[in-house]
Amino acid sequence: MQNRRQYMRTASDAVVEIKHPTIGVMTVKAKDLSDGGISIDMANHVIPPLGTEFSVIIKRHTGAINAEPVKMKVMHTEDSGLVGLMFVAS
Repeated sequence: MQNRRQYMRTASDAVVEIKHPTIGVMTVKAKDLSDGGISIDMANHVIPPLGTEFSVIIKRHTGAINAEPVKMKVMHTEDSGLVGLMFVAS
């Protein structure tokens, strides 16, 4: 299998707040971050369909990484509950 990743990933223990008008607000754990997106663990939640867009705030123990929510889109999901989100240009 060919690795198609454009950006290097960094392991993360960040907390991610995702918001959607019909789903509401959920707080989940990040698995890793990159310049292109973030992988989150949604094992205890309903997995959103591909293409779903969220407003996202990424938080670390020292505070929020982004003060204003950023738009992200679901790009892939795994049966384990891992969901890949990609940053979306405004």
